Amino acid sequence: MNRVPLQQRCWNHEGREAVCLCPVCRRSFCRECVSEHESRLLCARCLQTLSQAAKPRTRRMPRVTLAALAVFGILFTWIVFFSLGEAVMTLSARSEQTLWQNR
Repeated sequence: MNRVPLQQRCWNHEGREAVCLCPVCRRSFCRECVSEHESRLLCARCLQTLSQAAKPRTRRMPRVTLAALAVFGILFTWIVFFSLGEAVMTLSARSEQTLWQNR
């Protein structure tokens, strides 16, 4: 009984012989449909899925939050400079009093 070996065909190209099996999706692909990634041959779809999962997602702050931070920053700066001005005024008033008392 002679058995004919089955040749696997590419998932994307039926006329081409498959050279590897994607370890993620377990489908057969030809040489043109796979890429090497971390010492493994992956199909384009699995490679895209892995690369999207690896990207850190950046989250943008809403405009309301940015506006609130700007207002609080301006308010904080005003409080700091107001307090410094009051401290300078108090110190100068005290130094004038000591000068007048020593005369």
